[in-house]
Amino acid sequence: MDEPLYQRIADDLRRRISRGDLPVGSALPSESQLCEQWAASRGPVRQALSALRAEGLIGGGRGRSPVVRTSQVPQPFETLLSFSHWARSLGRTPGQRTLEIARRPARQEVADALEIDEGDPVVDLVRLRLLDGRPTMIERTTFVESVGRLLFDFAFDPDSRSIYAYLAGQGVDLSVARHVFDAVAADPTDASLLEVPEGAPLLRERRRAGSASGEPYEYSDDRYRPDIVTFTIENAEQAHPSVGRAWRPTPADSTQTHPK
Repeated sequence: MDEPLYQRIADDLRRRISRGDLPVGSALPSESQLCEQWAASRGPVRQALSALRAEGLIGGGRGRSPVVRTSQVPQPFETLLSFSHWARSLGRTPGQRTLEIARRPARQEVADALEIDEGDPVVDLVRLRLLDGRPTMIERTTFVESVGRLLFDFAFDPDSRSIYAYLAGQGVDLSVARHVFDAVAADPTDASLLEVPEGAPLLRERRRAGSASGEPYEYSDDRYRPDIVTFTIENAEQAHPSVGRAWRPTPADSTQTHPK
């Protein structure tokens, strides 16, 4: 089923804001311009603008066109699991470079997270993740052996597609995850790969993901450059919090040409 018109209008405006086509401080197109662009009545346009206001993306108005307040677009939970999905939802270009994929014995921290015995076989994957070609995150992921061995399929290229999408296509249920966020200092390897000084602060997300029935399949230690990515948490009384990742534009981005 197609998304409601107001949702498509809101999604398009979010993408334009995240890409910098509508920078912070700029005015959105007027309601009449949006109505003409989308061949829509004022109802769906106003619903779309209301959604962006609720997210804190736009403000002002009162007889004038709303103004962009921030470019940090909140993302729904499901995109937090997949870097590629998240990047594409913002109109950015994801990329990755696989540095290692190997079968080895589980160390204690990983064994505890995956509820297996220390020394049991697991599959480790290390990738450098890119956003519009810029080093953005180091992904150190461990899969239980039964899931990880799928990555050795000759037909699968981890540099060309989303691992989550591939595993989902193989019937692996990674629908439930627990995330822990903290900050760490870049070690020599982190610093070299992410092109930051050794000891620079990095945002770390440790994630355990698995099936709806509670069986863990993946444990990951992901380290982000905080000048490129931030995390947001939105909550309300009597509602589950929404956790999302946001791209943080830098002055250099305003001079770059980004893929549409």
